[in-house]
Amino acid sequence: MAALSLAMPSRFQPGRIAIWLLLLAGGVLMITPLLFMFSTSLKDASEVYDLRLVPAHPTLDNYVTVLSDGRFLRWFGNSLGIATAVTLSNVFFDSLVGYTLAKFQFRGRYIVFLAILSTLMIPTEMLVIPWYVMARNFGWLDTYWGIMFPGMMTAFGTFLMKQFFETVPDDFLEAARVDGLNEFSIFWRIAMPLVTPALSALAIFTFLSNWTAFIWPLIVTTSKELYTLPVGLSSFAVESQIQWELIMTGAALATLPTLTVFLVLQRYIVRGVVMAGLKG
Repeated sequence: MAALSLAMPSRFQPGRIAIWLLLLAGGVLMITPLLFMFSTSLKDASEVYDLRLVPAHPTLDNYVTVLSDGRFLRWFGNSLGIATAVTLSNVFFDSLVGYTLAKFQFRGRYIVFLAILSTLMIPTEMLVIPWYVMARNFGWLDTYWGIMFPGMMTAFGTFLMKQFFETVPDDFLEAARVDGLNEFSIFWRIAMPLVTPALSALAIFTFLSNWTAFIWPLIVTTSKELYTLPVGLSSFAVESQIQWELIMTGAALATLPTLTVFLVLQRYIVRGVVMAGLKG
């Protein structure tokens, strides 16, 4: 019996099976609300409170109703444009600051870096009032720029890019300087291609966080034409008099881009996070 237990393959160890079962249970628990959301979006009003996962009479009428409302498409476009602009800004400016802190020696460099990191300890809720006062003083209330400016640069992105740029060999940069490249060309043409995993992870995280942002866009905007998709859906839910089939349809349409981004680029997310942890 002892010999048999020693010969048993490691994949049949009870501890490993228990871990896999826990992961499976956690995955089912997390995906169930999504499945019910998509299921409800295919039901009519009479089936909304039917808890069956597969609708008895599936229909696409809810999608036709939501997509025929021009406001939804406007909100979708607002979210897409804002999330894209903020993502491009983060990728460029966070990389530029991270490169500067990683590859240039100057007095106060570590103080600047610590000051940037210290902002990560401030809850976003505490920054809403200063942001609002700043937006009011500069006339940015109820504008696209008012929605975007708090996230145009982030401490997390700066930290992530600094960690990656520190691994870029200085010999590459010195060789570029000998060849006559200026500092910005070295940054853009030499250093940036070497940190593609970090750029991908930063772009994905930034896009997803801005796509789902709710609190700040809700506070800074009053015109419905400037609503982002989450804010628009919340108002749509009230106006629809709790028509759950329409609310779930809008939520399903809002979720599709994030699911697509994650499914297509998940390997970059995992690679970027793992490498950032190893380099930290």
